[in-house]
Amino acid sequence: MKQLELPLVTVILTVFNQEKYLEETLNSVFSQTYPSLQLIVIDNASSDDSLRIIDHFQEKGPAFQLIKNHRNVGLCRAFNQGLRIAEGKYVIDLSGDDIMLADRIAKQVRAFEALSEEYAVLFSNAIYIDKSGHELNYHYPVNEWGRALMQVPSGDVYKKVLENYFICTPTMMMRREALHLLGGYDEDLLFEDFDFWIRSAVRFKYQYQDEVLTKKRLLPASLSSLVYQKNSGLLNSYYAVCNKAYDLNRDQQEFDLLAARIRTFIRKCLYAQDVELAMRFRRLLNYIENPGWQTEVIILLCRLHLPVNFAYRFYIKNLKKAFGQEGFSF
Repeated sequence: MKQLELPLVTVILTVFNQEKYLEETLNSVFSQTYPSLQLIVIDNASSDDSLRIIDHFQEKGPAFQLIKNHRNVGLCRAFNQGLRIAEGKYVIDLSGDDIMLADRIAKQVRAFEALSEEYAVLFSNAIYIDKSGHELNYHYPVNEWGRALMQVPSGDVYKKVLENYFICTPTMMMRREALHLLGGYDEDLLFEDFDFWIRSAVRFKYQYQDEVLTKKRLLPASLSSLVYQKNSGLLNSYYAVCNKAYDLNRDQQEFDLLAARIRTFIRKCLYAQDVELAMRFRRLLNYIENPGWQTEVIILLCRLHLPVNFAYRFYIKNLKKAFGQEGFSF
């Protein structure tokens, strides 16, 4: 990878037990048509052959930097390890099982360079693949020309990220300067995306690029699939992010959107059988509006400790099988 008179782009690749997919992911980085790249690989204490595959690539391929963690420090801290030594104007956060199309970085840099410094994130469409690489569906449904059928938000997207999940995380290219201003990812959390969107979208603009540039792999053991498991810690992270959003909100509409989001997390607390966290979410909701009788019913059901966790997970498992979509999270 020879640096030319082009903005340097840093790819931070975090790896944990992804030996089945890692070679394809690394090849997708080395196959980029864009020449000015810095690759930083963080092995987060993999116990499979991931590190052997990385070492093999180091021996035969272009030079890249490798950080070997002796224990798993979590996704957010691992990314920040790479961010501290990143030199690129732009940064991509890539997982060891996702794939970038060959012209992704070239197209994203071209689009990003046309934007003002108000924009901190450029994101695109993606196609989901299963564990065998079979194509499933698009993040945003497309027409016959590959363009999104829906109008994807750009500009000030803070209200939209409060409302729902609409960005496919691995498609993002981020301005490194903005990441540093935000202090990187929050290392106290189990995941990065929702928190990063909240903290960055309130300060910077986002731009959607209407192209499919990434393949996102859906796996049954993905982090998002653990949200309904007891004591997974994911809902605690969501609670922390909702508290941040409460402090960052700028108008009543944003508080209304946050309240709706909190209600969904209270329902998830019911499925995860976490009554204490459900009560904490309820107290936060009460600062915004009267929780209402429906929320109180859910809290009551939480207190009754009904075996809804098993029933809900059984339902989701069979629903996925029925649609042949075992990798999807609901």
